[in-house]
Amino acid sequence: MSLMISQTEYSRRRRELMRQLAPNSIAIVAAAHETIRNRDTHYLFRQDSDFFYLSGFAEPDAVLLMLPGREQGEVIFFCRDRDPSKEMWDGRRVGPEGLTRHYGAEDAFPIDDIDDILPGLMEGRDRVYYSLGRNPSFDNRLMSWLNSIRGKANAGAEPPEEFVDLDHLLHDMRLYKSDAELAIMQRAADISTAAHCRAMQVCRPGMMEYQLDAEIQHTFAMAGARHPAYPSIVGGGANGCILHYIENSEPLLEGDLVLIDAGCELGNYASDITRTFPVNGRFSKEQAALYQVVLDAQQAAFNEIAPGKDWNASHLAAVRVLCQGLLDHGLLRGDLEALLEQGAYSEFYMHRTGHWLGLDVHDVGDYRVGGEWRELEPGMVMTVEPGLYVAPDNLNVEAKWRGIGIRIEDDVVVTESGCRVLTSGVPKTIGEIEALMAEARE
Repeated sequence: MSLMISQTEYSRRRRELMRQLAPNSIAIVAAAHETIRNRDTHYLFRQDSDFFYLSGFAEPDAVLLMLPGREQGEVIFFCRDRDPSKEMWDGRRVGPEGLTRHYGAEDAFPIDDIDDILPGLMEGRDRVYYSLGRNPSFDNRLMSWLNSIRGKANAGAEPPEEFVDLDHLLHDMRLYKSDAELAIMQRAADISTAAHCRAMQVCRPGMMEYQLDAEIQHTFAMAGARHPAYPSIVGGGANGCILHYIENSEPLLEGDLVLIDAGCELGNYASDITRTFPVNGRFSKEQAALYQVVLDAQQAAFNEIAPGKDWNASHLAAVRVLCQGLLDHGLLRGDLEALLEQGAYSEFYMHRTGHWLGLDVHDVGDYRVGGEWRELEPGMVMTVEPGLYVAPDNLNVEAKWRGIGIRIEDDVVVTESGCRVLTSGVPKTIGEIEALMAEARE
């Protein structure tokens, strides 16, 4: 299977979305805009995920319109026009003609003409579907077009009667991954798996956190994934207790653990893996004890991921195991059920056990439907990431536990019979990790 989304699939997505839109409506989706980094240089461009999901078009400053039932064409694009002088400096552009030829547009216009054309396409429509609030600049332009139509009402112009948030329909579609999407996500997971294995193999006391980060980025790029899905976390020692630690600037010390949360992006799809391992290749007694608790919690969560199970079941299963482990090792005291009800574990475990995964690393999709936790269905992809974090200044526990931060995270897809772990190739048991690290030191 080719590791790309076909234009046939993008077209199918647009048709499926339009099927859900009200008659005589228009849906408007704007592409991302380039952002200045400093002076005359830009941050690396990354397309808006919703726009990319519906088009596969990776250029900035474009707009997609969908007008279900319109006889003159239901799919219209605006994009940057061809410009040889600018293309010589900044790279090739597809242009309107390329969009109609290669991207399924039934009509396409230069983006510079949007002020003249789009208001006329909005006029007379009963309903406009659009995601307000995510792109303030485009929001303002949309409101100006609406006001221009309203200003002509006494001459017979008919402004849209209703604005509807597009997110609910579109994000529900994105929640269910196709075979082509799953193939890309599996490849991204395989590349990230190799990167985590590499980090374990090269890690030595005295290295800097950013040096491990560099090994990870190198593995990504050499395998064809040029960019991470998010800033990598490489936290040695107590830095592993900082959930979103991204400075990656301190030395890795003998006797410490290092927590690495890193995943590549491939074809705009994310992977997301966390592993925690000893810098010197051997877990201490206390590190191993808490590590095993987290590993058992993850397995308990896996057992609750299957069609018909609700989203929260895996979290509750993991929390129960974590809380029991904290009791067993004396970090908590009391009755298990009472501690669970009180949320006493949150001092050591303060985040959820997972999130949706896809075009965004924290992907879209409702977690509750009608006030109830969502039931899992085949094709949904999620992370499973329990952890324990004992703050270095926590005086309520014995000194031997302080500064230990552990998280274990894998990516799973819900299948017809349960779930499949996409990232199972990274060593995870204490024995597997120590064996891989020992082999690399021979």
